[in-house]
Amino acid sequence: MPVARPEPQEPRVIAHVDMDCFYVQVEQRRNPELRGQPTAVVQYNDWKGGGLIAVSYEARKFGVKRSMRGDEAKMVCPSINLVQVPVARDKADLNVYRSAGSEVVAILSTKGKCERASIDEVYLDLTDAAKEMLLESPPELLELIFEEATKSNILGLPSVIFVLHDLIVVSLQFDMNVTNRASYVQDVSNREDSVRAWLCRADADYQDKLLSCGAIIVAQLRVKVLEETQFTCSAGIAHNKLLAKLVSGMHKPAQQTVVPSSAVQDFLVSLPIKKMKQLGGKLGSSLQDDLGVNTVGDLLSFTEDKLQEYYGVNTGTWLWKIARGISGEEVEDRLLPKSHGCGKTFPGPKALKNNASVKTWLDRLCEELSERIQSDLNQNKRIAQTLTLYARACKKNKSDSIKKFPSKSCPLRYGTVKIQEDAMKLFESGLHDFLGSQNTKWSITSLSVSASKIFDIPIGTSSILRYIKGPNSTVSPANLNCSSLPEDPSLGNKLYIAPNHEEHCEPSLSEKEDCGNNSNLAKQCQIKEEKKVSKKLTEVKIVLGPESSSEPNKAEEHKAAQYVDRNKFNTAGSNSASSSTWMFNVEDIDPAVVEELPPEIQREIHGWIRPPKQSSSKTRGSTISSYFQPAKRSG
Repeated sequence: MPVARPEPQEPRVIAHVDMDCFYVQVEQRRNPELRGQPTAVVQYNDWKGGGLIAVSYEARKFGVKRSMRGDEAKMVCPSINLVQVPVARDKADLNVYRSAGSEVVAILSTKGKCERASIDEVYLDLTDAAKEMLLESPPELLELIFEEATKSNILGLPSVIFVLHDLIVVSLQFDMNVTNRASYVQDVSNREDSVRAWLCRADADYQDKLLSCGAIIVAQLRVKVLEETQFTCSAGIAHNKLLAKLVSGMHKPAQQTVVPSSAVQDFLVSLPIKKMKQLGGKLGSSLQDDLGVNTVGDLLSFTEDKLQEYYGVNTGTWLWKIARGISGEEVEDRLLPKSHGCGKTFPGPKALKNNASVKTWLDRLCEELSERIQSDLNQNKRIAQTLTLYARACKKNKSDSIKKFPSKSCPLRYGTVKIQEDAMKLFESGLHDFLGSQNTKWSITSLSVSASKIFDIPIGTSSILRYIKGPNSTVSPANLNCSSLPEDPSLGNKLYIAPNHEEHCEPSLSEKEDCGNNSNLAKQCQIKEEKKVSKKLTEVKIVLGPESSSEPNKAEEHKAAQYVDRNKFNTAGSNSASSSTWMFNVEDIDPAVVEELPPEIQREIHGWIRPPKQSSSKTRGSTISSYFQPAKRSG
């Protein structure tokens, strides 16, 4: 359920930038002959011509909609160009569109905090950039306003202006009674002049001045996107994400809409409740069915206490606030996706009806997912933690019924084969829950896998293999083979070790010399060393260098199996010794991770964790059984 977030102390300038029928624009850039022609992009599916995922504005004039199939679109618009999405592994491959979206994000992110919401939409926090513009070059002092900014749609902007002493003043709260002052009223035939006047108001409050600067900045960014990528986009500019998102699609294509604070209430009052973010599903239906709320205006009639009574404290407060256009949700500084997902639908006769067909498609989806998360690791130094499987299914009992197939998750193990294995196990678990005790036929109409909980690898960390091979090794998180990655990143991440500069628990050089010259002192030195080691029994200390000149003392290793000392290393071509100390907790080592390492390294690590068994030296009488003599047989 949604939760209300604290409102910011100062006004913000937030923009939501939405690309115009983006998939079509990408195809038009690839094939310029499609420009100006009715065009639609269809996903790979031979059933009724495939499903439309984007429709050009030229095709929309003929009545073509995204909900149509390709064959239906041709019936409505015979001249339509249907472009198929690139195909890989017998399913749609969206990489070309993701790459194109990244081009746009790279431009938009130059002006402020940028949150990539999807392939074709972005949130921007332009507060700092707007403040800087207002301080250095406020719009009211500019001789010329950026032309694209004067084409903005400003909610609540009246169709008249007041001309008084050669100064242009625009009133947002336009009172029809002022029309009696005909000497001061002049009809505005040019909307751009009216917008320019609003942007340049010297008497505007601080919030509206920030929005004016934000409108100019967004207009500049949109023009730059068009010049560098050939893509058009639309935008909404407001004081929060909620309002910016709501208005970004009001005036399409290639336009922007501004929401001043004074226009929020009039804008929201007639808005259908289902249009609000997070109210398109069950919560919105509950508002309609239980409270009779159909518009945001209807929601205004309920007090905060009443809404809390129905939906709890957090959600009730959130509903009360969004009805008034209040939202504290912040723009996350994120240029990369929060998760990676691959899916496929199987409508009608394409439905999957046995484990073999499900496994075939899961293998394909997991192969693509593995490539994407490996690419993310190599390029962005990020690791995904969780693998999740989603499905839609039907089962046949008394009648065909649809029941929600439970989503299933597990720790993500890198490597295509491992992901495939885990995904199939998740499916089998979900299917068991879905069917319950019923032994009936089933069919899968949608299947997808995702990798989520992605985190950045801390700067300066490396794989444990690097330290085992030595500092000159080229192994790093970016070029690791999948087999060397941890099965459970939440645990395996602890194997990326940082240097610990604590002192060694070793006797000093003079103590060693004395111990070597006197046997009694040697025994004392040995006892002293054992006490030091016992204090750190659950720790492993590894001192590694480029090349080893001597083997570690095996007796010492047996004495404290969890203490490993490699302090006698010399650099190649030099007699000077150099070493680094690395420490971690043995309890943090995941056995599954150890199994990923080469055999010789596994044996070494097992030696740290488990000391080798000592040979038995038991004699008769050392066990309780020796005190019981065999029973004598009776003659």
